[in-house]
Amino acid sequence: MNIIRIKYFLLIFLFIFPLLLNAQTGKSRSLTQDPTQLKKYVVDETNTLSTSEINSIMKKLVDFDKETTNQFVVYMISSLEGEPIEDVSVRIAEENKIGKKDRDNGILLLIAKNDRKLRIEVGYGLEGALPDALANQIIRNEITPSFKAGNYAEGINKGVDAIILATKGEYKSDDESPGGFSPGCCFGLPIFVVVIFGFIFMGIFFSILQRIFGFGRGMYSKSGRSGSGWSNWGSGSGSSSGGSSFGGFSGGGGSFGGGGASGSW
Repeated sequence: MNIIRIKYFLLIFLFIFPLLLNAQTGKSRSLTQDPTQLKKYVVDETNTLSTSEINSIMKKLVDFDKETTNQFVVYMISSLEGEPIEDVSVRIAEENKIGKKDRDNGILLLIAKNDRKLRIEVGYGLEGALPDALANQIIRNEITPSFKAGNYAEGINKGVDAIILATKGEYKSDDESPGGFSPGCCFGLPIFVVVIFGFIFMGIFFSILQRIFGFGRGMYSKSGRSGSGWSNWGSGSGSSSGGSSFGGFSGGGGSFGGGGASGSW
């Protein structure tokens, strides 16, 4: 009888022990306690993006870093494993030290595909240019509509473009009414339109003075025939040549304090 019981308990042990072992060894790692070490500006662990799509987004981020020293990383994972996305994103951003140490100008776009959640994590130094409300607007207007349609590459590209514009003060927020006053505008008109009409008005004004009073000829000829101002407008330096050589990502010591916004689709 005792032998039968021993065999019975042994069989139960042999059945349960592998299950307990698998439960321990198969447990997912904590993204907050063991943050991922990011080696690229774009990391897709879900194999959602094609190589060409990754390279296209990566070139924007590499060029953005070269132009401004702002470091912007996109990280796409399958799941948060039940952890809050706010905790996960700030830990990953801090662990990888995204941004420069003296500027804290780092940005992380974290996307949890299966959880249908995302977050824009913003470093201390960029919270003025990219406040929480604006980050939330970019998620709502630029990223999630494409994600809902299954167009992840499109949504990421739109989000990246909008965030880059926001850091340069060139992204239009919902608070700016189309016909109202805003920086760079006058009476609802773009500044370049105002400048053009200003030159036309000055030309007509001096022409009338010249015909009526016979003076202003010298001033008009200098300003109207120099041609140096118009030919160079918009020439700039052009787009930077990132080429095909990207290099690995390496954090510069940036700090984060939880600024940014989260969203879902």
